[in-house]
Amino acid sequence: MPLTHEQTLRHLRAANAVAQAALAQGKHPFGAVLVAADGETVLLQQGNVDGVNHAEAVLARVAAHRFDAAALWDCTLVTTVEPCAMCAGTQYWAHIGHLVYGMSEARLLAMTGNHAENPTLDLPCREVFARGQKPMQVVGPVPEVEDEIAALHRDFWHTHGA
Repeated sequence: MPLTHEQTLRHLRAANAVAQAALAQGKHPFGAVLVAADGETVLLQQGNVDGVNHAEAVLARVAAHRFDAAALWDCTLVTTVEPCAMCAGTQYWAHIGHLVYGMSEARLLAMTGNHAENPTLDLPCREVFARGQKPMQVVGPVPEVEDEIAALHRDFWHTHGA
């Protein structure tokens, strides 16, 4: 069941708080939460670990280990920034059927440019999912929270070793 708009905004802000915590620990400012089928219960949350262990991929791997694939299909991965190809693929294989993201990968790329710590794959998650055999549900970007999410990234990528 898709999240309501109010739930979408609330969970995106929760994911952004996870990203803020990751930033406070010296990590890249990305955050994700896994929301149960009821649209309310947060099952997992994950900040970015490093350049290979992105918040969404780590969350999806943990979720696939802890929860049944059928249950995950009705869950929603809510993340601050559109998942890269690796993270979208991991979500797909974890059978998490719904995705909500706040800010597009294209907007992140415009802010980071060719940054050594974020060599963006310019491949929208919808294109990754379209190559699969499961009907993934995607909502994003969400204009009401884009600037809140972008605020964490604006200074970070310009002050973090280009």
